[in-house]
Amino acid sequence: MALKDIVVIGGSTGSQSVLEQIMADLPADTQASIFITTHMHWRSSGYLADILARAGPLPVSAAVDGKPILRGHVYVAVPDQHLLVVDGVIRLGGGPRENMTRPAIDPLFRSAALSYGSRVIGVILTGLLNDGASGLFAVKACGGTAVVQNPLDARADEMPRAALEVVDVDEVAPASQLGSVLGKLIECEAGEAISCPDAVKLEVEIAAGARLGAEKLLEIADPSAISCPDCHGVLSEMRGQQPLRYRCQIGHALTAEVVAARAEEVDEAMRIALRVMEERVTLVTRMAEDARHTGRTTVAELYDSRAEEYARYATVLREAAIAGLRAERVGRPEG
Repeated sequence: MALKDIVVIGGSTGSQSVLEQIMADLPADTQASIFITTHMHWRSSGYLADILARAGPLPVSAAVDGKPILRGHVYVAVPDQHLLVVDGVIRLGGGPRENMTRPAIDPLFRSAALSYGSRVIGVILTGLLNDGASGLFAVKACGGTAVVQNPLDARADEMPRAALEVVDVDEVAPASQLGSVLGKLIECEAGEAISCPDAVKLEVEIAAGARLGAEKLLEIADPSAISCPDCHGVLSEMRGQQPLRYRCQIGHALTAEVVAARAEEVDEAMRIALRVMEERVTLVTRMAEDARHTGRTTVAELYDSRAEEYARYATVLREAAIAGLRAERVGRPEG
């Protein structure tokens, strides 16, 4: 019987201290391969591997493409590359960003689920929005084990809560207990293998850098009326997935929550448009005054009509901007 010996961990805001705690609590004879992806800037120095190497007894290194996977070793994602686990080998994928980030948590979880199925333990830590929820959903769909940090214990509870909303998790624990929980799960019998959904394989290939295209996208998603905030192409809604997710033909992937979060860019665009429109009203009004002063009555009337038109546009934009600000205040937590 296969054992649970592949651990994939994803975290974001506030996850470094949690990871250090886990590394400190895992024993030196841990017989599992552990993979960690956290959100980082593409120009990050990738210091996390060094920090975690000092936190506990297990050897820790930054992931290197093509390296064979060793038992009892911890691998940490590097900037601007998706960390993937493919049939005993580490792969770094240059595929499109997921949920606005690369590396993203979901590709790591899907790749592990595809290659190792019920041997995988997926762990979601503190973080904003809901990257990782889809990947943990794939881990469970392929027979793996799901572990989530207790949201009440998380510095940012959005990622743990999102995972709990869509996955029937096996363990929920605070940071102080996650190491011991993993220690007990590792090397337990994995159970029977379960065939992964076809979409999981395709999404792993996309993360690795394979071209998607319209025909392949239609195999796993249905076109929607929403555009991709990254490339402005049409987003297609993924079928049979949780949480609700979208992909474009290029391959950018976003959950509905992330798409909604990008709405703040629309608000900013409206404010810029309002400023430009009000500047036009001021400029055209001045041009009308100048035309009347020089006796060009017909031209002045034309500029007056343009100023009135621009003023109407500015009024509409101003009302929309004010409504957006009011909505922000209503949705903002007290304090």
